[in-house]
Amino acid sequence: MPRISAAQRRSDFIKAAVEVIATYGIEGATTRRIAEQAQANLAMLHYCYDSKEDLFADVYEFVAGRYRDALEGDDSPGDVRETARRLLRGVMECYLESASFTAATVELISWARRQHGDRGIAVYDKALETVRAALRDAESDHPIAPEVIDEIAFVLATLADGFAANWLTYGDRTAALGQMEIATSVLDSWLAARLGATPVGR
Repeated sequence: MPRISAAQRRSDFIKAAVEVIATYGIEGATTRRIAEQAQANLAMLHYCYDSKEDLFADVYEFVAGRYRDALEGDDSPGDVRETARRLLRGVMECYLESASFTAATVELISWARRQHGDRGIAVYDKALETVRAALRDAESDHPIAPEVIDEIAFVLATLADGFAANWLTYGDRTAALGQMEIATSVLDSWLAARLGATPVGR
């Protein structure tokens, strides 16, 4: 049987921690439960990580990376409206892909705010800056003011967070797919009113 590298084990523990945090919350995410979820012994977890805080730091980076991948996953050219639409759908699809990831993300951000203050804000800050950068780089016949870029990023975050809350609360995939269309439609209408253009897809 091939030996599993420490790097692979760390990856296994990170994914296991996401599942355990989603099920038991931060307080219930013991190293024993995480090791069991990863189908590894506790000694291996302690070999890979000096403390649970160190593991959670890597889980935190994993969450930030998933946001980054969702926001940067499709770099096809488009105008601001098309780009905003793509960003919103990317994040909602990321949430829909895994309820465990969504639940763990909410838990981790709340925990980081309690334990580390600004660190809990960092996930949002990084995600919002990625959104702003994508919007600034979008094709446009006329420059868009920075404050409008900020408004669009705020609306995207609000719609995505609302979608996440409903998905976590009800767990109904069919309903969630319909809510994705509603959220996208709301974005289209708001952009049309704010930018004075015909909504995307109309």
